Amino acid sequence: MRFLHLVLASLTAGILVGRFFSSDFGNAYEIMLYILIFVIGADLGLNFNAEELRRVGRKALTLPFLTLTGSILGGLLAALILGIEPRWGLAIGAGCGWYSLTGPLIAQYSAVYGAVGFLGNLLREILTITFYPLVTQKIGPEKAVVMGGATTMDTTLPIITKFGGREVALVAFVHGFILTAVVPFLVPLILSL
Repeated sequence: MRFLHLVLASLTAGILVGRFFSSDFGNAYEIMLYILIFVIGADLGLNFNAEELRRVGRKALTLPFLTLTGSILGGLLAALILGIEPRWGLAIGAGCGWYSLTGPLIAQYSAVYGAVGFLGNLLREILTITFYPLVTQKIGPEKAVVMGGATTMDTTLPIITKFGGREVALVAFVHGFILTAVVPFLVPLILSL
């Protein structure tokens, strides 16, 4: 529980620094993200052998499919509960946490649902950062990767690595990479239906 307080304090501090000092830091957040991903990648590359990569392979290919299916079905269910046109819920769910892409893609069709797509997918990333350590205790670190969606190859990778370990980090990276490759095609496809 102490970790949850640290994550929330860090998130709040980051929001305040970004809000009041953004011109002073420029793109420092992006540079820090690249450094984190580089360090994790170097650690993975130095410590993995061929047997571990083979063992991880099947899991890393199954999880993105399950994540995408669950996200789309969750979006459809939310649309039905809220009484909105199903394609909006499907498109928002298909964003898989990639808020900076999903919001603008949906906004080309509807500004309101574009904002909802942005906020819904941003919330997914924040909830992953906040609750991944707790969820891993209930369902295991590997299965908990699905909650991060496409963000597991970048912004949520450090938290997954810390609480899931190196093997889960590799699964998470491949998981996020596959979803990042699929989302830009799937969201417009759903919106065009």
